[in-house]
Amino acid sequence: MEQKIRTKLEEMRKMLQADGGDMEVVAISGLNIQLRLTGACGGCPHATMTIKQGIERILREEVAPDITVEQVK
Repeated sequence: MEQKIRTKLEEMRKMLQADGGDMEVVAISGLNIQLRLTGACGGCPHATMTIKQGIERILREEVAPDITVEQVK
């Protein structure tokens, strides 16, 4: 499961990089993921929305419906 999550995160990472941002996987524990947004995304006021309505939503739809994603600073 962790490899599926990492593969999907890498795909999404490319989208963030296209906008001047990036993300770093801090930890994956089962279906709980901790991410750090960096670059333009790190200080963006929409970072929480990117995490919850972007990254978490896509992971839930395409990998597992019980995934949770938490932003860490």
